[in-house]
Amino acid sequence: MLPPAEARHTHKPMRAKESHAAAEVPVSMIERMTLILDAFDASTPTLTLLGLVERTGLPRSTVHRILDQMIKLRWLAHTSGGYRLGMRALELGGLTADHNEIRDAVSPLLHELSQRTGMVGHLAVLDGRDVVYLDKAGGRFAASLPTRLGGRMPAHATALGKAMLACLEPNIAEAALRTRLPKLTPRTISEPEALGRELQQIRLRQGVAIDREEAVAGIACVAAPLRGRGTAPAALSLSGRADGMSYDRLARVVLEVAHEAGRTLFPRRAHWR
Repeated sequence: MLPPAEARHTHKPMRAKESHAAAEVPVSMIERMTLILDAFDASTPTLTLLGLVERTGLPRSTVHRILDQMIKLRWLAHTSGGYRLGMRALELGGLTADHNEIRDAVSPLLHELSQRTGMVGHLAVLDGRDVVYLDKAGGRFAASLPTRLGGRMPAHATALGKAMLACLEPNIAEAALRTRLPKLTPRTISEPEALGRELQQIRLRQGVAIDREEAVAGIACVAAPLRGRGTAPAALSLSGRADGMSYDRLARVVLEVAHEAGRTLFPRRAHWR
């Protein structure tokens, strides 16, 4: 058997990069997940398994195992080109550039509207069959509503969601809501055909949608979309106790503010139906 000193000289020295990576491969799951998340940047929003292995310095089998868990937890999403960041980052921090732009432009209007009406204001975007909240404004009453920044609610049960769904092409909206939908309260519209008729009525009201205790018992909501060339990247709403709510008055107020917010977001391309 060779002495340790001689044995060391019989092996090819590790390259500096390999030695450094081997010495600093993190042990904890949190560190490894962070390495994977940090591998993405603006120039490479999508990475393959091999690309993630190269950028993180982690073993291929380790990366593959962690990716499966991160997809289940919605930290990542699997696409045809590889892997990309999922929606959980938005839910926890709302840090994507487009959503930051929407929130920065609309939040002052939303908070002023909430203060003026004494109701709870929400700003949200559509993600598949859910709405994701970007902002929430209101006083003590806001704490009684089960909504939070980054939180989700089924789109079909909320005025915000219905306002944005109604802006989609009818066939796209119908495809997203083809199966039976969960009922959050006895008033939730869960039948696809009934929801389709509801969306058609919303289109006739310039996009104004109403939630009559469909998401939370005792709570009603009026919402309108923020549009540019017919699209609905977001919607804003006012919520309050269903008893005594003046839907027509609130519809006018919310629609007016939504138009103003849309003009702020899309000054050169705002187009209202």
